[in-house]
Amino acid sequence: MNSYAGKKAAVVGMARSGRAAARLLKKLGAGVRVTEKGLAPELEAAAAGLRAEGIETELGGHHREFLGDRDLLVISPGVRPDAEPCRWAKEAGQEVISEIELAASVCPATVVAITGTNGKTTTTTLVGEILRQAGHQVAVLGNIGTPFSARALELRAGDFVSLEVSSFQLETIKTFKPKVAVILNLTPDHLDRYDSVAEYLEAKKRIFMNQDKTDWLVLNHGDEALRELGAEAASQVIFFNKEASEGVFNQNQLAVLAVARALGVDREVCLEVFCRFRGVEHRMELVRTLRGVDFINDSKATNIDSTVWALNNISKSAVLIAGGRDKGSDFASLRELVARKVRVAVLVGEASDRIARAWKGTVPVRQVGTFEAAVAAASREAREGEIVLLSPMCKSFDLFTDYEHRGRTFKDLVSRLA
Repeated sequence: MNSYAGKKAAVVGMARSGRAAARLLKKLGAGVRVTEKGLAPELEAAAAGLRAEGIETELGGHHREFLGDRDLLVISPGVRPDAEPCRWAKEAGQEVISEIELAASVCPATVVAITGTNGKTTTTTLVGEILRQAGHQVAVLGNIGTPFSARALELRAGDFVSLEVSSFQLETIKTFKPKVAVILNLTPDHLDRYDSVAEYLEAKKRIFMNQDKTDWLVLNHGDEALRELGAEAASQVIFFNKEASEGVFNQNQLAVLAVARALGVDREVCLEVFCRFRGVEHRMELVRTLRGVDFINDSKATNIDSTVWALNNISKSAVLIAGGRDKGSDFASLRELVARKVRVAVLVGEASDRIARAWKGTVPVRQVGTFEAAVAAASREAREGEIVLLSPMCKSFDLFTDYEHRGRTFKDLVSRLA
């Protein structure tokens, strides 16, 4: 912890993880500045709060003179490693790390880190639940909602962190070394950031790059891209989704059972948790039933594979609300599934034109200009016995701060439907 005292640090990004990193650095005795390229009322309020705590801020763009004399740069998940502040830092010989690297470097708790394209939030939640049920002190942190940095100093040796980790956060780790690393699956995603699926996989693989033979790596044997990774790891490997007899469990549960095996948690504890688990917010969440129509919030579906999973797991015809900021996805690959499961598609956001072109002749499409109009249109289109399903396939940043903001807005609009 003393290694940060007296250092001059900068944090790039003023969203939740950026603010948490800045406050952690301040507690560790560093001089802290936060830079944010955006300019919005909520960011201005956040900046005012940081300044009241003695943390310098700038909004509306990054300036080299604001960052020039720093020893350390901490970047938020949404900041690319080739962004201007990172380039300036590297030119000046300044260290660049991610928020999870910062938090892990001062936290003595045992970390279970979970990544993958889909299922991270559910698996991270379940791991936290089984550890809690087994009698351990555990914090469920990361992309799931609460940044690692917000709780890092509260945890003690013997405690656990169940940590949801994105590929973005892994890009700039240096010494991050989870006791158990989990890669759930890999399907094309974030191709607006990565040049190829292979590059995306390389980012995911960093989760186990510092592990040794005292650590564990949990891999999905059913995913061909991940099956070969065991040979690259220095850690002990546990595969899940390997035997036909495992079919009674879904893949998230199989991953949790593998984590439990690594940590010595009894299988009966896992089964008890599975039986009472009711899912996570914004993932296939039933909001209400109105006039015989179920309104389901699946805002966490930020890629097409999440929406594929959602459509494959509904038994009723759907009016689908989709769209947002495009990630380079192949929307045409869903044509056959959409034709079977969706009666009407209501499209909104930056990607709506691309989706409409991809699904032309497959399903009736209604394109609208606002999210409120999308919910209203879907409600009008839906018939008794159907589902209105918000499963966007896209990032939320064209209209919202994050998928949670999008999901909460959906729930609010649905609650106000007459």
